[in-house]
Amino acid sequence: MRILVVEDDKDVAGFVVRGLREAGHVVEHADNGRDGLFLAASETFDAVILDRMLPGGIDGLHILETLRGQKNAVPVLILSALAEVDERVRGLKAGGDDYLTKPFAFAELLARVEALARRGKGDGPVTKLAVGDLELDLLSRQVKRAGQKIDLQPREFRLLEYLMRHAGQVVTRTMLLEGVWDYHFDPQTNVIDVHVSRLRQKVDKPFPTPLIHTVRNAGYMVKVEA
Repeated sequence: MRILVVEDDKDVAGFVVRGLREAGHVVEHADNGRDGLFLAASETFDAVILDRMLPGGIDGLHILETLRGQKNAVPVLILSALAEVDERVRGLKAGGDDYLTKPFAFAELLARVEALARRGKGDGPVTKLAVGDLELDLLSRQVKRAGQKIDLQPREFRLLEYLMRHAGQVVTRTMLLEGVWDYHFDPQTNVIDVHVSRLRQKVDKPFPTPLIHTVRNAGYMVKVEA
């Protein structure tokens, strides 16, 4: 996806932009309201992550109202420290599609942005994931490869689901800690390596072609080798 991040806080912007790029997305960044409005109105994006309070004389609500006034329906996630109910309501009424307050977990931000983009494209809810001959059913909680049922523990299922939702993309350790274990810090353990190894024993070892790959110094990726 092509995503615009409008955020003036350098630390927050760097964290979000880096995480989105690690997840395989193309990202543009504006650190003030004027540049943010110009980019959002003049270029095509799959989603916009928008701060409420911005320098440059134009705040997030003004950007939203301008875009909606131009019939621009790009999905917008408001990312703001303004957490009061009245403020969230103002943001949504101005045209925001979702509202996430700071501080936040990157895994949740990524999931919300990708959900908004799918909704914007009119896709229905995803109930099955597939990579090559590997299939994961989110409703029945069943996993099959080449028609063979694979029994997974709940954590293994969540890990595989997360990897398959990001098929073809590098999934970092930080993303896995937040998205699968709900850790917002590094516990300094090998918990990820242990679970990935167990998952490989069930998903890859009995079959001729591996699907779970290690990306050196980066993380993991699920993909079909060419």
